[in-house]
Amino acid sequence: MGATLLILAVLTLLIDSVGWKRFIWFISIGYGYSISAIAIALVIMHFNALTWTTAVLCGLMAFYGCRLATYLLIRELQSTNYKQTVDLDAKNNSDYSKGVLFAIWISCVILYLCQMFPLIVRIQNAADGLPDTQITAYIGIAIAAFGIWMEMWADKQKNDAKKINPKRFVDTGLYKIVRCPNYLGEILAWTGIFISGIGCYLTWWHWVLALLGYIGIIYIMFSGARRLELRQDINYGTDPEYQAYKKRIPILIPFLPIYSVSKYKWLKG
Repeated sequence: MGATLLILAVLTLLIDSVGWKRFIWFISIGYGYSISAIAIALVIMHFNALTWTTAVLCGLMAFYGCRLATYLLIRELQSTNYKQTVDLDAKNNSDYSKGVLFAIWISCVILYLCQMFPLIVRIQNAADGLPDTQITAYIGIAIAAFGIWMEMWADKQKNDAKKINPKRFVDTGLYKIVRCPNYLGEILAWTGIFISGIGCYLTWWHWVLALLGYIGIIYIMFSGARRLELRQDINYGTDPEYQAYKKRIPILIPFLPIYSVSKYKWLKG
């Protein structure tokens, strides 16, 4: 386990170092490609120990990470409005000291490894000849695959809607269920990964690392939802239709009556 984690940590450090060019890339482009690289590296390092469930899980996360990072990169390069929005949301590297940037870099690497830890420990257990619980892998695959699909479909629906009317908020398709269905998809994907590891966590620290990754990504998604809400309040706050939509549709979790998180400053990320 120690050697596997060390190799994956070095790999993630190298990939996520793109954030030294632009701060936001630590948690966007660097994030997606890091997740994809961890999944691919696990396949290469433990190819002989792969089961069909671990192969599918690795494939899902390799696709998820690559798709997300490439989507964000293309959107940033092609859309002037999106780049300006990103610039407003995130400070420039020059606004941070080298020490702060280093701490953020290391924190991101630790988080990404913790997010992928359920898959890491499942594959490592198989390599060590230890038994695992396959039913949780099946459940995890189903939930993760659905979450990845939801995130992709939400991104497409938003892009299509913005092509028709770029100055209007999106309230069609999945956006009739929650105001941030792409973030909901992300939460579901990582819920699937966390569940897939249940039955493979053999020590208390296995549980701690897996929970740190899962809770960390949920916090980040709610933080992202808060940033989006603040932007939308600026752009559409005087629109009665937007105000009605905001009061009617939960921000992130279906059927959970949380309609606004803008007041929760502790979600600032």
